[in-house]
Amino acid sequence: MPLLFSVLSLAVMVFAIVDIVLRPEGQVKHMPKLVWLLLVILLPLIGSILWFAMGREYPERAVSRPPQFAPWATEPPAPAASPRDFRSTEQQLADLEREIEAERLRAEIAKRRAERDRAGEVEQE
Repeated sequence: MPLLFSVLSLAVMVFAIVDIVLRPEGQVKHMPKLVWLLLVILLPLIGSILWFAMGREYPERAVSRPPQFAPWATEPPAPAASPRDFRSTEQQLADLEREIEAERLRAEIAKRRAERDRAGEVEQE
């Protein structure tokens, strides 16, 4: 069992060292490549785990389609966001009362115009 652990630790360390050496400097995070190499060589298991966990930058993966056999995995399209009204209730009520009053005044004006037009037609006859 200790032999298996040692072989796995050595394999992970070698893989980490090769990955550090071949990786471009722009894809190494938190420390320079030389420091990562020393960490992996001096602390093989812990250094390798730290390298793969937080030392390298992984390429972004494209989002793939959900499998065809899982219809519940597909998300329905999100409903369009309705515009939020940030006015207070008092402001909304005041605006509504203004609209009602404006409509009442428009109706009154239309009624008076109709009466005036009728009166004008009566005078012409």
